Amino acid sequence: MDISPETPPEETCWQGRFIAAKRRGRWEYASRARGISAAVILAVDEGHVLLVEQFRVPLGKRCLELPAGLIGDDDGGENDDPLSAAKRELEEETGYAADRWQEVGEFYSSPGMTDESFTLLRASGLRRVGEGGGVEGEDIVVHRVPLAGLAQAVADFRAGGGAIDAKVALLLAPGLLAL
Repeated sequence: MDISPETPPEETCWQGRFIAAKRRGRWEYASRARGISAAVILAVDEGHVLLVEQFRVPLGKRCLELPAGLIGDDDGGENDDPLSAAKRELEEETGYAADRWQEVGEFYSSPGMTDESFTLLRASGLRRVGEGGGVEGEDIVVHRVPLAGLAQAVADFRAGGGAIDAKVALLLAPGLLAL
């Protein structure tokens, strides 16, 4: 982190198993506990993209998202790197594996509210290897959406009362830029 000498020290106001509330001067923000970050998967192949739908407690509704998972959590991934976490999460959540992987880079989710980052990885050469749906306690629905119909699929999901993760906007960007 690039901290100037004038920056007040960071203080932890509260910490749970996965998140912490922090303060630096007057600025309050959330942080992932224990240095955990996330891997987000852009799984695109044969003109389709894999999206997942799951209930998100903070929103109180189901959300349409790119497949993703934590790197370095306590569930067997303590020594993960972004690629190993992405491979595991793609298979757990969607039931697909990928032949080719490309690390796109690190991105920050909402830098005015959290220091959370994620590594975006592109997966291609997809093949079905299992059921998907997540691990116990997760109720993940997999959507294999044609890229040509993505904007309509997102609009339909939103019209049905669902939430849309901001990272899905990445897939809509070419159409948004053409406005």
